[in-house]
Amino acid sequence: MQTSGLVENKTLEAFDWDFQPGLDKSFIVELGRLDFVRRRDDLVITGKSGTGKSHILKAFGLRACQQGLSLRYARCVDLLDDLHAALADNTYQRRIKAWARPDFLIIDDVGLGQVRKRDDEPTAAHTLFNLIDRRHGKLSTAVTSNIRLRDWGKYLGDATLATAILDRLAMHAIRIDIDGPSYRQRIASQRADKRGVPPSDDSQA
Repeated sequence: MQTSGLVENKTLEAFDWDFQPGLDKSFIVELGRLDFVRRRDDLVITGKSGTGKSHILKAFGLRACQQGLSLRYARCVDLLDDLHAALADNTYQRRIKAWARPDFLIIDDVGLGQVRKRDDEPTAAHTLFNLIDRRHGKLSTAVTSNIRLRDWGKYLGDATLATAILDRLAMHAIRIDIDGPSYRQRIASQRADKRGVPPSDDSQA
């Protein structure tokens, strides 16, 4: 846990299944055994912000630690920032090996946050491809995306490399799409109702 990057102890038991009735609870609970990690399969969860994607993967990450599996968790923008910083201090090879090493790597919130785009640096797509390619078929990677997979090229800065990333993930990936409401928006609405005012746009984000 100390080296995993997890800062919240989310659990499947605390997930609000009633709020996402379209989600197959039994399937998620089965995945929570982490047999897919031991099979070295990948997992891709898509859906709007606030639908529970991160909660599920953080719960899986906690279980991985409890089961003695090595884990690294990071938001996509933070992972990319770390590897871009490594280019400046000549620690890139050491850092990418560290990210590529764990039994289970969770890359959260692809599509959320601003990725760096500088002409003198590799694109975010190039950086992420190098990492995914190192792990492909060898270790399990789980990803959540707040944007459609076909929009990864625009977000990461290179459509060809984004396609290559998705090809590698999709080969062994379990796919889950959460097509439901935002839990954060519901909480914001409940709080607004108690105050007697409509929720602001910021509270619904």
